[in-house]
Amino acid sequence: MRDFKKYDIWQLSHLFTLEVYRITNLFPKEELYGITSQLRRASSSIPTNISEGCGRNSDAEFNHFLNIALGSALETEYLLILSKDLRYIEESTFIDLEIKINIVKSKIYSLKNRLTSQ
Repeated sequence: MRDFKKYDIWQLSHLFTLEVYRITNLFPKEELYGITSQLRRASSSIPTNISEGCGRNSDAEFNHFLNIALGSALETEYLLILSKDLRYIEESTFIDLEIKINIVKSKIYSLKNRLTSQ
């Protein structure tokens, strides 16, 4: 069994999720059960699926959960775009978060490639 806490991608995605939670605290209260909830669930799904995948018995199973984490990262990216367009986050905040989510996506993709090339 792999220790998910040792993976750089888990650490980055966990810190990213904490940042999303802080930022969404500033969203309009009427969005609490809308975009706030959805953005929090999508971002937290990234490190959650990495963690779950680490508990699996094979690289193929781990890769499956990395695919889910990648999908959640893409969902998160869209919700950040939507949040910016609705003016819930500033342009500068969006740019910072977009850079971070793209790093997360790239690292997930790289890990997936290492697993499948072994």
